[in-house]
Parts: sequence; C-alpha cells; structure tokens
Amino acid sequence: MRAGYFLTDHFLLQSDTAIRLYNGYAKGLPIIDYHSHLPPDVVASDTAFRNLTHIWLAGDHYKWRALRALGVSERYITGDAPDEEKFYKWAEAVPYTVRNPLYHWTHMELRDPFGITELLGPDNAPRVFERATGMLQLPEFRPRGLLRHFGVEMVGTTDDPADSLEHHAAIAVSGFETRILPSFRPDRAFQLNGGTAYRSYIERLQASSGTAIVDIDTLLDALWNRLYYFHRHGCRIADHGLDHLPLARQLPLPLETVFKQVLQGDDRNAAEYEETFTYAVLSELCKLYHDKNWVQQFHLGALRNTNSRQLRTLGADTGFDSIGDLPQAGSMQRFFNTLEDENRLAKTIIYNLNPADNAVFASMTGNFQAEGIRGKIQFGSGWWFLDQLDGMTNQLNTLSNIGLISCFVGMLTDSRSFLSYSRHEYFRRLLCNLFAEDINRGVLPRDEQWIGKIIQDICYHNAKSFFA
Repeated sequence: MRAGYFLTDHFLLQSDTAIRLYNGYAKGLPIIDYHSHLPPDVVASDTAFRNLTHIWLAGDHYKWRALRALGVSERYITGDAPDEEKFYKWAEAVPYTVRNPLYHWTHMELRDPFGITELLGPDNAPRVFERATGMLQLPEFRPRGLLRHFGVEMVGTTDDPADSLEHHAAIAVSGFETRILPSFRPDRAFQLNGGTAYRSYIERLQASSGTAIVDIDTLLDALWNRLYYFHRHGCRIADHGLDHLPLARQLPLPLETVFKQVLQGDDRNAAEYEETFTYAVLSELCKLYHDKNWVQQFHLGALRNTNSRQLRTLGADTGFDSIGDLPQAGSMQRFFNTLEDENRLAKTIIYNLNPADNAVFASMTGNFQAEGIRGKIQFGSGWWFLDQLDGMTNQLNTLSNIGLISCFVGMLTDSRSFLSYSRHEYFRRLLCNLFAEDINRGVLPRDEQWIGKIIQDICYHNAKSFFA
C-alpha cells in the first residue's frame, strides 16, 4: 500500500501494480468525450478566455453549490461581483471542500494544464489568478489549444433540434483536428406543460424546420426534418434528460386534442397529458435513431429546479437540482420492449443518478443486447452527483458483477468547462487501481498485458467502436 502521494504522479494508484497499469496502458490515450456541454461557438471562434474565473467558475454548478453551503453571497456566485473577487471567494472556499471531489478536481485542473502544484487558498489566490490568467492569453491555452493539450479526439456537444449548427459547420471546414460533433437533444419538444415558453419553442422549431406545426404529425415532421439535418452535420448521438422513461396512459381526451389546445394557449390539460405526449413523440424519434444507426442516451433520475424562489430569481439550471427517487424499472422495460418488438431499438446508454438503482440499470442492459453488436445496451458512467470516487467505483463494481465491464464505453465529462478533462485522468487512475486491487488480492490473474488491454478498451477503444 502506498501513502502520501496526493496529486503526484502516483495519485490514487495505491500499489506498484496500479502504477504499472496506469503508466503502461491508460495514461496518454486519446479522449472521446461523447457527451459534453462545451459551447461550439467558443471552439469556432477560438477566442482567449479573459481570466481564470471566466473559464473555471462561470456555469459550474458544483462550485456554486459548495459556495452556497458556506454561506457565500450570491453576488460572488452568479451575481455582478468582479471576476477577480469571485475567484478569491472560491479560493477561500477550497480548503473547506476536503473530501468533496471538488478538492481533487480543483488541484488537478490547476496542475494540468497550468503547472500550478501548490494548494489553493486565500493566501496564494492573487498569485494563482494572475499566473493562470496570463497563461490563458497564450495561443496554446485558447479553446482549441486546450483540446489539443488533453488529447481530445472527439467532442459530442449537446444541441437543441432548432439550433442552426453554424458553429459546427465552421469548425468542420477549419481544419481543426478534434471532431466537434452535435448531439440531438429534443427535451424541449416534450415539455407540453411549459406554457408560453413551450409555445415560443414550437415557433422556433417551426422556423428552423420550415414546417408549420399544427398537430402531432407535423411536430414529428419538424423533428424528423431537423434529425436529418443533424445527421448531415455528422451527428450520430441523441441525448435525453428525463426523470424516468415515459409511459403511455389511457386518458379521456385524444392526445391530439390536448396538443392543439396547448398550441392555442389552453394549458388546462397539459400537466396530465405531458407524460403520454412525451412517450408518443420520443418513441417515434427512437425508431428513427435506430434507422440512422445512432446511439441514444438517457440521463435518468434527476429532480430538477427544486427551489421555487431561486428558480424565480436566478432561472433554471443554476444549481438547485438533486437526486430523485423515482421508480425506473417498469417504465424502462416497457419502453425498450416496445421498440425491441419492432426490431427498432437503437444502441443505447442509460445513466443512473440514484445509486440505489445501480443494480436495476445494470441488469436491464442484459435484457436487450443484440447479435453482432458488442455491448449494444450500456450502463453509463456515474454522472452528475456520482462522477466521484465512490460513485464511479460503485458503478464499475455493479457493472462488473451484473454485466461485462470489458464492453464498457468509459468516461465522459458532461461538463461545460474546457478544464474538465482531468476527470478522464481521475477515472483512468481509479480504474487502474480497481483492477490492481483485484490482481493483488488474487481475485484476478497477474496477467497485466491482458488486463491492460481491457483497461485500454474501456478508456478509448470501446467508445471509438461503439460510436463509429
């Protein structure tokens, strides 16, 4: 057992076996970041970040929640405080984040790419801010330079069907070697109970698709139009953020009637019919994903926008979400089984946010595998609240026990930050240490060459094959 290696080359690698596996097989592999929230316009413009706060704190819900837990004024989180002062508040908070993954990520991201190895705190905050901000003005620290530095081969962004994809098109013809590909995220099309915001979205979808949306069939026509448009721009992945996979219910009114009511401004039945409406639209889209040989992803289990007062004040997606405890198995089985009955179930990744459901998700993948496709249905990596050491370890162990970890497509950032690629290093170190522990306990043979191949597959090759 090794100790005292915090953030050295041996970080998280607790034996000589783990060190050999990481350095010999995982370290330095290219990254396929098949689900992220990186903004494509920033990659297209390749404009320098104005300072460390701009690249590091803006939009980072993890850091925002930690600052709120310490009682920091919202002015220094999402408010109008100067960037430098916001960074100082974060630096004051960092020593208090011990045992939270933020403590690891913060120092890993300072070390790589900035080469800053000292622990961040209030005393050195001005020096760290000045040094990193200065480096961010160099060409190699612009968005494209950072993607090159981290060895990112492909990024899958998250894009609404109504998006123009103009920035993806500009990147594609620019000669940039990292592929920045769109992912189709149609969540807003399902939000029947969204009131005025939903009707505004339908107008936007009409404009982008050139389709007058007057009923469910024309809504599907508009989405199909955009799906083909995305396909022409290199998209091969669809993504969905749902609390659970939807079920269709028998209801008094025809679904078509309620959709037309909503289009005309009448929302009285929208809440009751939203899940059935989501099922009707999503299930048709999933058939097209299969036909186009796309991968469909389902991020399930989040309880979103829990704080009504803060939702009114700050808006959605500002760090007031949590883990939900919704039932998942029944609706998931029925949704997938309906598609499987028509032989139109696409390659699928299901992500679980409630660790109590890990075994449910892992066991469900085994029900719908297919001949000739390695790991067609995947239990995705620990995400959001679970992309930390315990969460990732539990996901890997559950997958190993119930499925085949050798088929796993590995880690993703799910992040808006160009510095989050340290999370791939975090995952790879944990993975190598996990296999090394089994070797050292005699649970696996000391065949480091074979185990190393499995590790390389999980870190890179499986994803490259799965996403074609």
